[in-house]
Amino acid sequence: MHKRAFERIFVNNIEVKFSCCNENYTGKITNISENGMFIRTECNFPFEPRFEVFIPRKEGDLKVPVKIARMIKTKDFYDGIGVEVLEQPDEYLEFINSLKIYL
Repeated sequence: MHKRAFERIFVNNIEVKFSCCNENYTGKITNISENGMFIRTECNFPFEPRFEVFIPRKEGDLKVPVKIARMIKTKDFYDGIGVEVLEQPDEYLEFINSLKIYL
């Protein structure tokens, strides 16, 4: 069995925004870690493999560069994407650590 390098934190639908192929999307993070996250969303294709996810915070949106690691398809449409975090800005790691407090 494959063990994850970073602990996955299950969260209660953190709202996010992202743009891809000149389309704006919204989604909800259902789990997150230092190196990735899973976002429930409805996506159209084609879809660029790399983009930025914006996580709203009181201090302003946290911009996180990501690439698609996997996609979840239910019936005829894609309704979720697993993304790998390409760069971990200090603010992102602080955000992750703030979520661990509530575990």
